[in-house]
Amino acid sequence: MTSSRFPFPRYPNGWFQVAYTDELGPGAVRPLRYFGRDLVLFRTEAGKAKLLDAHCPHLGAHLGHGGKVRGDCIECPFHAWKFDGSGACVEVPYAKKIPPRATLGTWHLREVNGMIMAWHHAGGLPPQWEVPELPEYQNEVWTPYAKRSWKIRTHNQEMAENAVDCAHFLYLHGTQGMPETQAEIQGHLLRSKSKTLMKTPQGKVEGQIDVHAYGFGFTTTRFTGLVETLLVSSGTTIDEDLVELRFAFTIKKLVNEGVTSTVGEAFQREVGRQLEQDIPIWENKIYVHPPVLVDGDGPIGLFRKWAKQFYETGAPEPATVAAE
Repeated sequence: MTSSRFPFPRYPNGWFQVAYTDELGPGAVRPLRYFGRDLVLFRTEAGKAKLLDAHCPHLGAHLGHGGKVRGDCIECPFHAWKFDGSGACVEVPYAKKIPPRATLGTWHLREVNGMIMAWHHAGGLPPQWEVPELPEYQNEVWTPYAKRSWKIRTHNQEMAENAVDCAHFLYLHGTQGMPETQAEIQGHLLRSKSKTLMKTPQGKVEGQIDVHAYGFGFTTTRFTGLVETLLVSSGTTIDEDLVELRFAFTIKKLVNEGVTSTVGEAFQREVGRQLEQDIPIWENKIYVHPPVLVDGDGPIGLFRKWAKQFYETGAPEPATVAAE
């Protein structure tokens, strides 16, 4: 399904975050809504996270509201039917026979980098790539995640395009200059590098921003120059209107905890400030195709060519690649 604002499907294919690992303890059950569907996330007593379609095929109860974990299964709060992580009904306590159609849709999950990632594919294909493990995560020389989240009325592709939109950094965010961005496509991975200037009490410092986008649902942004910082982000479509955007920050520890905390908090505030300046743009803009590009815009055409692969049906043809 497409919307009048965006001429491509609402739910792209790829890996998307549905929770953080530390939000789901053993035996926990959480109702979720993503990809326009009601879902239930639970962790078995053995510690495995599972994601299923939420509504019991018996009489429609939502397993995320009152459902209980029993061993490796989730029990429906209405009539105690039990479903395992594959979505199969394994017990109806008052019946001798389990109906063959007593099943729930199940989702591929990966727990990596402290995130619970779900695979969505409009055509039902299994995972086509994996989310990489990050060397910074749980590394003793890097800080624990500092997390923020927003729900935004936009599309994943619109948010992702910002990484290669050079001019908006200067004119919307008021950065010290317009970054020079280069990008390349490596299958499902889009890599971009930008040189930028950062303002400090000691004057301007040259820095670099390296973005690795693994589809629309998992992106790493590494900042170097002033301090080494990693931003791990994931935008997951909730429904026809909203996308949930999660940010997790970690910085390489400095001379002491106080300095690390001060610098880290300042950096997070600045990234958050810029993100919140983007929100009213995203929530009210439309997708222009083809766009009227000029030299200096950045590799927007290349980005749009890359983005096409994440839809079961084709998105519009990309515009001519702008000069980098």
